[in-house]
Amino acid sequence: MSNDRYVVKHPDGWAVKKSHAERASEVCDTQRQAEIRAKEIVSNLGGGEVRIQGKDGRWRDSDTVSPANDPNPPRDRKH
Repeated sequence: MSNDRYVVKHPDGWAVKKSHAERASEVCDTQRQAEIRAKEIVSNLGGGEVRIQGKDGRWRDSDTVSPANDPNPPRDRKH
C-alpha cells in the first residue's frame, strides 16, 4: 500500500489527493498549506512521497517524507 499524496489544483484552491482517488483528502486555500498538510498525512502514515503540481498542470516538485527511503538521495539537494 502506497502512502504517497499529490498536491493538485482544485476549483476551491489546492487539494491533497491519494493516487487514483476521486475525492480529495483535504482542500486548502493555498498550495503551501496543501503541501504542509500532505506532508503531515504522509508522515502520520509512516512516510512516503509528496508530489506537487504547478498551476500549469506539470509536476514541479517532489519530496520524500521520512521514514521512507528517498529513491534519489544524491540528487535531491533542494531540501
